[in-house]
Amino acid sequence: MTADVAKLGPMLRTWRGRVAPDAAGLPGGHRRRVTGLRREDLAELAGISVDYVVRLEQGRHATPSAQVTAALARALQLTDAERDHLYRLAGLAPPAGGEISDRIPPGLHRMLDRLGGSAAAVFAADWQLIWWNRCWAALLGDPSSTPSALRNFARDTFPADGAAPCLSHWPVTSLSRPEVEASVVSDLRRATGRFPDSARLARLIRDLAASSPRFAELWASGAVGAHREDHKIVQHPAAGPIAVDCDVLSDGDAERKIVVLTAAPGTEDEARFRLAVKAGASDSPNA
Repeated sequence: MTADVAKLGPMLRTWRGRVAPDAAGLPGGHRRRVTGLRREDLAELAGISVDYVVRLEQGRHATPSAQVTAALARALQLTDAERDHLYRLAGLAPPAGGEISDRIPPGLHRMLDRLGGSAAAVFAADWQLIWWNRCWAALLGDPSSTPSALRNFARDTFPADGAAPCLSHWPVTSLSRPEVEASVVSDLRRATGRFPDSARLARLIRDLAASSPRFAELWASGAVGAHREDHKIVQHPAAGPIAVDCDVLSDGDAERKIVVLTAAPGTEDEARFRLAVKAGASDSPNA
């Protein structure tokens, strides 16, 4: 990763200028000519020399160590996103989180609530299903009747010993299965870079590699990527076959996946989609 010297210095000055001395445990006083931290203050808080801060801000030291970068992030009271940006400007990989999170932030909940008649679900970084809406349950069957440990799209994609899928109650056929298999594997590999210490991700990969020769083959290829789209046929018991588009969005550094299933407007598939939703309207699917 290459350091961005031209942007590192200005960002440090901007972040330094917004931290009030009293918020950093320093006396404010009446003789200060700046509203934020002085270079001397930042140097003291981060445990580095003032000259080093000057050289960083002037672009004369492009590669601070990870230890210094972490100290600067703490002293400047950066958010996680700002800290990661600082690391990238310094030419360093941002620190990885420990375990995969199943938490869905309020903003994402608001967006999901406004999707209307689309079938939507949220998966964690390891493709564990963590949320779904009523339309999703009506289209594919209510996941709440499936044990939580089995609600995993990667396990469904590479079933052990020919086991039946667990995320749908009736047949769902992918029109591009080889591409989906490859993209799910490469997506999991990317997750190992983001969550190298995740025990549950490591366990999932071990299980899949041991039970699925196809997964083991694809894993050995070393590809890194993300699953983004698919086209599926849902064999709904009440509405009949429904062709749906499957689009996958990624939610920031937590690597959550928002999966949305829709039918093409004005088609017979859309009419069947609505019939399926209506047939399942009395269900209570949300986890």
